[in-house]
Amino acid sequence: MMHLLTSPEAWAALLTLTSLEIVLGIDNVIFLSVIVSRIPEKQAHRARQIGLALALVFRILLLSVLVWLIGLTAPVFSSSGYDFSWRDIILIGGGLFLIAKATHEIHAEVEADEGEGDQESGGSAFFWVIVQIIVIDIVFSLDSIITAIGMAQDIEIMIAAVVIACLIMYISSGPVSRFVAEHPTTKMLALAFLVLIGVALVADGFQFHIPRGYIYFAIAFSAAVEFFNVLAKRNRRKAGRRAA
Repeated sequence: MMHLLTSPEAWAALLTLTSLEIVLGIDNVIFLSVIVSRIPEKQAHRARQIGLALALVFRILLLSVLVWLIGLTAPVFSSSGYDFSWRDIILIGGGLFLIAKATHEIHAEVEADEGEGDQESGGSAFFWVIVQIIVIDIVFSLDSIITAIGMAQDIEIMIAAVVIACLIMYISSGPVSRFVAEHPTTKMLALAFLVLIGVALVADGFQFHIPRGYIYFAIAFSAAVEFFNVLAKRNRRKAGRRAA
């Protein structure tokens, strides 16, 4: 352990891996922000805490079973010239779930379905939200940890990077969720991001890798445009109040 603390290579690996884990955690934060938006604020806060705690637990558990995890990348069956592993199956299933969930939420927003919001105010709604968070946490954790294994050799560095990234996710999830709840147009944008991420996961499962840099650039660019839209709307509202 001491040699890691004094090794520049170890610190460089930690910094690089932490940055990557934070970027990969954006998917988790966006999904959490959208999924908790239909339940009361008090329950939403608790759901975010549980979701991020589970994300940390799943990542550390996966790191502790590296031999089993690496075995998930071994082919289990072939179809149409493709070899599919358990990892591919999990990514395809998770991606399809994300696409279906985001599409359902977009439909609810377009149809102005307020009844669903009232229906999802009890304990059963909270339980269903937690179940969905667990499913997506497993998918994102698997993707995140397999990436970590490819970048670092020491499990201590991997665990440290995962813990730091999850702490930053925890700090940022509250403000992101509040922003999405206060600005309905940003929720539609977040749902579009989830469709995009779901498509990327399915493509990965079929061994067609879409570089994540393209996806995150599209997300960052769209988020910046939306931020300026929100700012412009707020300034127009202030100007209208002054004129009145």
